[in-house]
Amino acid sequence: MGWGTLISRRLKVFSLALFVYLDYKAVQKRVQWVSAVKKHAIWAKTHERNARRVLNLMIELEGLWVKMGQYLSTRADVLPEPYIEVLKQLQDSLPPRPLEEVRGTIEKELGKPMSELFATFDLDPLATASIAQVHRATLEDGREVVVKVQHDGIKEIILEDLKNAKSLIEWIAWAEPQYDFNPMIDEWCKEAPKELDFNHEAENTRTVSKNLSRKTEGGSGSVSSDVDVLIPEIIQSTEKILILEYMDGIRLHDNDSLEEYGVDKKKLVEEITRAYAHQIYIDGFFNGDPHPGNFLVSKEPPHKPILLDFGLTKRISQSMKQALAKMFLSCAEGDQVALLSAFAEMGLKLRVDMPQQSLEIASIFFRQSTTATEAKENIKALNEQRERNAKALQEKMKLNKKEVKHFNPVDAFPGDAIIFMRVLNLLRGLSASLNVRIVYLDIMRPFAESTLLGSMTRSPSTNSEWIYDSPVNSEVESKLRNLLIEMGSDKILGLQVCAYKDGKVIIDTAAGTLGKYDPRPVQPDSLFPVFSVTKGITAGMVHWLVDQGKLKYEETVADIWPKFGTNKKELIKVHHLLNHTSGLHNALGDVIKTDPLSVCDWEEMLDQIAKSTPETEPGSSQIYHYLSFGWLCGGLIEHASGRKFQEILEEAIVHPLHIEGELYVGIPPGVESRLATLTVDMEEIQKLEGVSPGPDIPPELLSGIAQMAAGVPAMFNTLNVRRAIIPAANGHLSARALARYYAALAAGGAIPPPHSSNAKPLLGSHVHTPAFPTAATSKKKKKGSSKKGSGSSLEKGEYVQLRTSDADSEASAATGGAGGRMFSNSDSGIMDAFMGVGEYSGMIHPNGKFGLGFRRYGKSGCAPTGFGHSGMGGSNGFCDPEHGFAIAVTVNKMALGSVTRRVVRLVCEELGVPVPDEFSVAGEKGPDMVLNLAPPAE
Repeated sequence: MGWGTLISRRLKVFSLALFVYLDYKAVQKRVQWVSAVKKHAIWAKTHERNARRVLNLMIELEGLWVKMGQYLSTRADVLPEPYIEVLKQLQDSLPPRPLEEVRGTIEKELGKPMSELFATFDLDPLATASIAQVHRATLEDGREVVVKVQHDGIKEIILEDLKNAKSLIEWIAWAEPQYDFNPMIDEWCKEAPKELDFNHEAENTRTVSKNLSRKTEGGSGSVSSDVDVLIPEIIQSTEKILILEYMDGIRLHDNDSLEEYGVDKKKLVEEITRAYAHQIYIDGFFNGDPHPGNFLVSKEPPHKPILLDFGLTKRISQSMKQALAKMFLSCAEGDQVALLSAFAEMGLKLRVDMPQQSLEIASIFFRQSTTATEAKENIKALNEQRERNAKALQEKMKLNKKEVKHFNPVDAFPGDAIIFMRVLNLLRGLSASLNVRIVYLDIMRPFAESTLLGSMTRSPSTNSEWIYDSPVNSEVESKLRNLLIEMGSDKILGLQVCAYKDGKVIIDTAAGTLGKYDPRPVQPDSLFPVFSVTKGITAGMVHWLVDQGKLKYEETVADIWPKFGTNKKELIKVHHLLNHTSGLHNALGDVIKTDPLSVCDWEEMLDQIAKSTPETEPGSSQIYHYLSFGWLCGGLIEHASGRKFQEILEEAIVHPLHIEGELYVGIPPGVESRLATLTVDMEEIQKLEGVSPGPDIPPELLSGIAQMAAGVPAMFNTLNVRRAIIPAANGHLSARALARYYAALAAGGAIPPPHSSNAKPLLGSHVHTPAFPTAATSKKKKKGSSKKGSGSSLEKGEYVQLRTSDADSEASAATGGAGGRMFSNSDSGIMDAFMGVGEYSGMIHPNGKFGLGFRRYGKSGCAPTGFGHSGMGGSNGFCDPEHGFAIAVTVNKMALGSVTRRVVRLVCEELGVPVPDEFSVAGEKGPDMVLNLAPPAE
């Protein structure tokens, strides 16, 4: 190809692009002054004339432009209808190449005259495509074949067209920044030249055929039986010639023939989708170009799909397969944490922290397909969503309208993912062009689960990685690990156990995986959502403020928090809040039912709780404050200290114990990679149906508990909720941080010796509060904000960053936080307050299960011997001061607590520590852990 031809092709491409662009810009201005009816007609005519201009140039230039047109013609879900109708012509055969050219290529490549190669050879091609044309023939042995012959000089044309396409895409991205397709064209430039070697295509075809016919066992059992397609056998190949088995089939765009043969088009697309799901998730080797021209439908019932043309085939690594499967399943589950983890694993980097928008965008690729007749509404919906995301981005990044158009939130987009998404788009376009609706999530899920769960479903007894490789601290820890293996992955998804005896760590074990669709191992520093375990942390903060002289247990809350003193709450005292006797057990219940995500608005929840009305007289009855406890105590903490909740959490607990990075109430951005994902053991949860609540449990809490439990993970797995301050239910922590907290409480606030130096990473070695990517400089506190009762000083929603200097951090890491005290009160008085005994016994409800903020543990009919708090689903932390014992268990498979109880029983029995009723087989379960109301049998 001469320079003149190359320059001519480039000029034609850019001239047309500029012409079409200016036409649309002119129409945009024109339609502003016409009626809606005329506007629709004008746009329809504009689309049609420009589509014809594009078609004519593509036919003239052939090469890559035909392939691009074929791709665009399948996108009925996003392109205007005139483009689909016009560009659909490219699915038909292009003008054939001269027979002499075809003959010359065949004889040069195969080294023999055609008369010696074929018994018959049809002169008229079956089809002429962008790179080659196909002829039907018969070999000397009588086999019917098709002969694919590469166009002469096409390699130079394709390579030049790629350069032109790249320049065109860059120009579009400059003119209209919201349409930046550079990552896609970059990947195409890398992969498209591979199509020019037919030996490569022949080997790809053999590999895919072998893969799809192989029986595959995965996490969901055998899934290969769901794939029922045909692939022609390869007979012979060279660089420019491919001879393969002839299969008589119907073209997908031949709707009349499809109707005549009675082809079920919906089933057809489902089978094709299954074939691609198998290629992607099971094999990691898939055809990257599934446009309608690469399929036929067999004429014989049951009308199986025939897969053709494996020139553009992509191989992905095992890690990329798992990342793509995780991305798919996290979209299906609405799990933002797993989605961001999948992005990181596949190499997709974002410049902005917007998890909800990331989930919405990723979910677009797996959404239910739309029929061609619904395409217009679909385009409208996608445009509206694009506008919403742009507005959210603009607000997040504080950009003006012009700046947001030029801001790309993606920093790096992996090539493998681009081809994967292109395949999904082509499959979606295929269903739209055949006017059928496909639920991709249902079809592809078994295959994604198979690759992701394959390694996760191995029995713990045969999986050396199921228990995290960490030193064994004691003989009891060895026995515990054997128990965990015995219970196995049926009951345990992911778990941490840490225990202290006489101030020393005797257990620090992690096992299982971070989530149902996250095969990464649980590590000692993994962060688990622990629900009401958080109440024990919040209660500790209130006691710390009492110890600091900032408030008193007998003090009236309204004296500290003036807005609280309304609606019959004037007599409520601090100890009523801690003892669940304020009468506000159902406060905000109606608000949360109406809008569950309102729990994310800290200031609004505090405002609402201040306006609430008690249902019973203060101190008259102890009824578990399942959610209101957090906002009651949280508001009290902020108003008594004049500082933010998280500031007090860090000063009172996190920094003294040196557990930075492993205990949060509302996580900061930057810790997502360590988060465990919740799931539910529904078989266990169903046992709650019919359970009668005791007098200390609000009936509303057990109403529809199984349905509620099933919905909890979906809500609490979202980052919006995980980042919210919910001091009754939203703690995220490691078991070793929680155990260290209770070990300190068991010693009256004395800081235990350093955690084991063998633990990796070291406890307290994480940066505690990574900053927001777009965090602004903190505003100065208002004058007088440090005074008692002055309320919060920081702007709503602002996350406080509290970090010691590097020198302080290094010194603290070296000592492990040893020495010192959490409380200045060194006698047993502080522990009496925790349990509500001694001089504090008059502040708690007689025979109640709670002390001041903590669940009291012990034997029925005897004085309590310990205290702590459980959480919905099974996580727990408690201590027995008399025996110098503290233990924490975190789980991510929410059940009725049987795993936790077996763990605690084993450890206590081995150490000679009395087993509290809460953890015994037949003992009474506390109201703080409604989902631990399991039947005795285990």
